[in-house]
Amino acid sequence: MLNELLKGLKTTGEYLLRQPFTVEYPEVKRPVRERFRGRHELKRFANGLERCIGCALCAAACPADAILVIPAENDPEKPHSAGERYAQKYEINMLHCIFCGYCEDACPTNAIVLEHQYELSFYDRREAIFTKEKLLVSADQGQGEMPPLLAKLNKRPSPPAQIDL
Repeated sequence: MLNELLKGLKTTGEYLLRQPFTVEYPEVKRPVRERFRGRHELKRFANGLERCIGCALCAAACPADAILVIPAENDPEKPHSAGERYAQKYEINMLHCIFCGYCEDACPTNAIVLEHQYELSFYDRREAIFTKEKLLVSADQGQGEMPPLLAKLNKRPSPPAQIDL
């Protein structure tokens, strides 16, 4: 018993003499791992059309039932996406989301991607519902930014299930 107590005190003493390791969070952001699942983004094709075709497979795959997709017919004169349909309404309730990545795996067009942004905070419950306008990347970004690890390896962005490192 005394032996264990001395062993514990020795460990405590070692840590008392060390310099503390502190990350100055707002100024210095902690790097995340390549497979980290953060904020959702709806991607576009390089020509500016939305990747989402309104199939709602992401909503069906979501175990937390956090995704709502309401499809609509695509106008041939002014198409929103490359398919016959598009997502007229696309919402993700971030309070329900468990960041499992099933939506990303289920999407046939790689439209929904969990990026590396981890700063998600809300002052109001309504702010936690991400609408299509909030999720959709701007038209000039095309597929969005490549993760840093893939940029170093000269590989194109793909869902984690298709990444071969």
